[in-house]
Amino acid sequence: MKKIFFKALLVLLIITSCKKEQQQNPFEIATNRIGLLTNEIQVNELDSIFANDSIAKRTAGDQYLNSTNEIEIFEKGGAKLLVIEPKTEADPSSTIENIQIIDPRYKTVSGLSSHSTFKDINDNYTISKINNTLSTAVIFVDSIQAYFTIDKKELPQKFRQSTDIEIQTTDIPESAKIKHFWINWDAN
Repeated sequence: MKKIFFKALLVLLIITSCKKEQQQNPFEIATNRIGLLTNEIQVNELDSIFANDSIAKRTAGDQYLNSTNEIEIFEKGGAKLLVIEPKTEADPSSTIENIQIIDPRYKTVSGLSSHSTFKDINDNYTISKINNTLSTAVIFVDSIQAYFTIDKKELPQKFRQSTDIEIQTTDIPESAKIKHFWINWDAN
């Protein structure tokens, strides 16, 4: 009788642990996924994914898209979570192209979030390239389909007035804060 009890208990533990593994972390960033969003989700499915949150910037003519092609996701309490850009403007069946990560609870497995620093990027990921724009350094990390901007005010003076100078990883201070954190699913 004890053997049957222990076998039943073991089966119950296995089933319970499998159910826990299947639960999706709503703030985890992984390849082709951000929380409950995937690269295959269509714009018209956002209402069901963010049923407990608010979707903003809808126009009267189109309930999902606006003229700037951005969809903002807010928590019910008012905190902005994400900014989503569809691949095709004014098409509710379009998939998502870009997602700006606003809320720092959204993190990669290594803990990288919108409140991280350049050190967090450089220590955990291979940087694919760095672009020098008018006001920011744009850092690309292909392995997580991400790019980050760092304000040029955080860089040495010689980079602030020019876009012609190539920025290397060694030119960016470890303490430089991420200004914007974007995920790009365009390549899929």
